[in-house]
Amino acid sequence: MNRKVTKAIFPVAGLGTRFLPATKSIPKEIMTLVDRPLIQYAIDEARAAGIEEFIFVTSRGKGALEDYFDHAHELESSLKKSGKTELLDILRGTNMDSGAIAYVRQHKALGLGHAVWCARRLLGDEPVAVILTDDVIMGEPPCLQQMIEAYKETGGTMVATMEVPAEKTKAYGVLDVAEDMGAIVRAKGMVEKPKENPPSNLAVIGRYILAPTVMDNLNKLKQGAGGEIQLTDAIADEIEEGRDVFGLRFRGQRFDCGSKAGFLQATVAFGLARDELKHEFAEYLSDITAMYKAAE
Repeated sequence: MNRKVTKAIFPVAGLGTRFLPATKSIPKEIMTLVDRPLIQYAIDEARAAGIEEFIFVTSRGKGALEDYFDHAHELESSLKKSGKTELLDILRGTNMDSGAIAYVRQHKALGLGHAVWCARRLLGDEPVAVILTDDVIMGEPPCLQQMIEAYKETGGTMVATMEVPAEKTKAYGVLDVAEDMGAIVRAKGMVEKPKENPPSNLAVIGRYILAPTVMDNLNKLKQGAGGEIQLTDAIADEIEEGRDVFGLRFRGQRFDCGSKAGFLQATVAFGLARDELKHEFAEYLSDITAMYKAAE
């Protein structure tokens, strides 16, 4: 029986330079889609998948991120006195139990593989999930939950994957497929950001379940594409050493909130998904679209 996945790593050390000047004073992970920060979407997805321990790989200047998950006693007291129970419930949903979150520092930006490696002493000999907060996924059940259900059957290492146009594969890690079983594919290789001749159009996106041996591969601190320590390379090493790596075609829509266009698209999608907003918001979008068409 495959071991239960109860820990997740959140690499949140990046500077968020594509969102300057906003990220001059706040961590990118605190930027909000509608009324919830990116990190809350990631935490909620992890909780739904049964994750119990949350490991944040941070860097200097991320204090606001750490404070976000702390209890806001004065605010809770004020809401309670005012009888605003709905808001109080929302606020309490952001709280984390004492000891549930651990923070480790990544002192140099040496790549995603290095960020994951920084959490090695907190893992032990057990599988771990990795969630990239830039990739916000609207799916039911949530993406990581889908992966863990599949992992119970497959074991090994698993990545979330989706089909992308061939010309966009150079921006992703790409799977070389040995066996296509529908929702699940078995990989015979992985290529990080192929410049030409990608092995498939199945791109790896920011959800992973890593076997403990992946951390052994990261211990080599081998530099890959861009001179960084790539998580993709450590997963590819699993295949070379005869261990299983699978890709899951998840059910849902992924938004790249590391880009401004993707962030705006996610804002529209999540806004339209809210019952209290969708009618007014849809009407506005319809009006503004008609106005743009008329101006052309």
